[in-house]
Amino acid sequence: MPLAVLLAGCDRAPTEQAARMVNLQTVQSGPKIQAQELDGAIGRQPGNATLYARRAAFRLDAGQPAAALQDIDRAIALDDAPGEYYFTKARALRTQGRLQATLSAAQEASRHGFSSPELNLLVGEANLAARNYEAALDHLDRTLQQEPDHAAALFYKGIAYVSLADTVQALDYLRASFSRDPRQPETLHQLAFLSNAYRLPAEAARYSARGLRLAPAYGPLWYDHGRQFELQSQPDSALRYYARAVQLDSTIYRADYRLALNAYKLRRYATALPHLQRALRRAPRLANARQMLAESYESLGRYPEAADQYRRLIAENPGNRHWTYKAWKTGNRARGVFTDTIRRAATAPVEPLAVPRPSL
Repeated sequence: MPLAVLLAGCDRAPTEQAARMVNLQTVQSGPKIQAQELDGAIGRQPGNATLYARRAAFRLDAGQPAAALQDIDRAIALDDAPGEYYFTKARALRTQGRLQATLSAAQEASRHGFSSPELNLLVGEANLAARNYEAALDHLDRTLQQEPDHAAALFYKGIAYVSLADTVQALDYLRASFSRDPRQPETLHQLAFLSNAYRLPAEAARYSARGLRLAPAYGPLWYDHGRQFELQSQPDSALRYYARAVQLDSTIYRADYRLALNAYKLRRYATALPHLQRALRRAPRLANARQMLAESYESLGRYPEAADQYRRLIAENPGNRHWTYKAWKTGNRARGVFTDTIRRAATAPVEPLAVPRPSL
């Protein structure tokens, strides 16, 4: 069962979840070839549900969920009794991110007599992605009752406790998962991320360094390793790792944010802009990012864009006089009205007229 990417907050206990599933194992060509080999058999026996179910499983393993779903639906139409057919359907639906449909198919699998640790794991993970934490924990516990050393179930329990802000249990379960399967880059990423979030950079460095040896192209681990350098007051090293992280994965908005923050502090506004834009696309309420974006536009003389960002800040902070003034000022400048010059001319003290002294 692949591990879900459940990314955490930048400087606080992580709670954010992503519904996307990441397959951390290399998919070989075998399942695709096996699926193709069944084409002839299905052509000869088009009413054989078992053949469709087998091809669906191979297609799913080959990364073809839509085709797998067509096959398993055909199998169920021919024979709706086997519970494992519904389990295969649930797996295909989960790969497509259809959480409620996944849970419905999994329920049908159970109702038709199918029971396995993998079914409970799938239901637990789908509930976790849907943020139904109690239901997730319940099914993950069932998985562990059936298979106490199930590394993926331990991982997902750790992520569930991360989301519930129970850091102690989160780290315990993630460490337990790591001890049973030490070669999962996603587990190492989560351990490194949590360690950094709770100001344990030396511990984070051990996890991220190990992860990078296993998966040198996995962007989140580059961010984690950069973050521990930053926490240990080595900003230049941190920036190199952040830059590599966004090069590998442009969705890592925390790396973009930290690169932008560094450039902004150095008044390199043109450098900061693309990082801020990407970060805000992924996280529109990222702390101070919109302010930095507005001020960068303003500093570069891009007044219409600055005014737009200041108006967004007003919408997020109604009644804020500073953003209201900034929006007014940059809006005027966008129209060619330089209000500061007008104000200074109007309020500047008037020099007294030179009055000729009377001759004595």
